[in-house]
Amino acid sequence: MPSDDSFVELMSRLRSGDDAAASVVFHRFARRLIGLARGHLDGHVRQKVDPEDVLQSVYKSFFLRHAAGDFELGGWDGLWALLTLITVRKCGRVNRYFRSAGRSAEAGGGLSGDEEDAGWQALASDPSPAEVAMLAELVQGLMTDLPERDRAVVTLSLQGYTVTEISEQLQRPERSLYRVLQRVRARLEADESSPPA
Repeated sequence: MPSDDSFVELMSRLRSGDDAAASVVFHRFARRLIGLARGHLDGHVRQKVDPEDVLQSVYKSFFLRHAAGDFELGGWDGLWALLTLITVRKCGRVNRYFRSAGRSAEAGGGLSGDEEDAGWQALASDPSPAEVAMLAELVQGLMTDLPERDRAVVTLSLQGYTVTEISEQLQRPERSLYRVLQRVRARLEADESSPPA
């Protein structure tokens, strides 16, 4: 995996409009983001909105906002967390759009031009800079408190690898990986339910 210096340099090139840098970022996460979108789009919605359409919208939003200086990313984990957040949000908006006002992707006749435009507008919404900063802070705090051995598990999980793939890469039993991820999930849920200081 590239060093933090190479990540910073890549993000700098990307901000200046370097197509090669954009290609590196795109290809690094495209397959996993398509899988994420496929899992978060309702089955009937996938008949009208392809997960690859979501992917294109995610990258368009990211590239435009990164060029505008909206994101400060600390590394590959932060970038993956941001792209994941954007993807899940876009899928949620598209799902809500098709569920609202009795719309059904299964209904015959397809979408009118106005409905199609509204569906694409649902794809276009992104997290605010404050939400991105909050997510980055959450991930950083979580990783800081973990033992080094468990950090690798969470890092790979955040990058979209399955427990089986992580087990193969780290040569650790799947059962122990599930325990690590359950502890992290419990901590996140406890942090979420505790009142702000």
